[in-house]
Amino acid sequence: MPYLLIIFGVIARLIPHPWNFTPLGALGLFGGANCSFRTALFIPLIVLFIADSILGFYNPVLMFFVYLGFLFAPVIGRLFLQKHTPFRLLGAVFTSATIFFVLSNFGVWLSGGYEFTFAGLIECYTLAIPFYGATLIGDAIYAFILFGSKDLFFLLKTKALKNKSYDQFF
Repeated sequence: MPYLLIIFGVIARLIPHPWNFTPLGALGLFGGANCSFRTALFIPLIVLFIADSILGFYNPVLMFFVYLGFLFAPVIGRLFLQKHTPFRLLGAVFTSATIFFVLSNFGVWLSGGYEFTFAGLIECYTLAIPFYGATLIGDAIYAFILFGSKDLFFLLKTKALKNKSYDQFF
């Protein structure tokens, strides 16, 4: 399963998409809930590295904070989503996207994108709010697709097994 998640993440990152509307946060949450912890930590990092190798690397300080921001999604997935509900999933998406927003934009500010003043930091966060919205929406949509697909698969599998065992008696 991790290989499929990585392939999906790289393809989604390479095809044209609105800014920050990618499955990376959702992949981290899903991996954290369904894979070993070490594997889950590597899923978003490998996706980022492969896609960045193709698209081009950028400011190393900013990259550090972007990669760091995505490392929190598997941790949140592990802590809150092994038994998931729609409300827990929304809470995890919100938490993960918010941590990513705070860390990645701190990296933008620290890498020289804005003045090194408190006002520059506030300006950085303020101008990044539209990207935060796209991150929230993208993570929520992809998370519901990933978790919903898994739930649907197991529901259909369970139903098929019940029908099969029932048919054996006739």
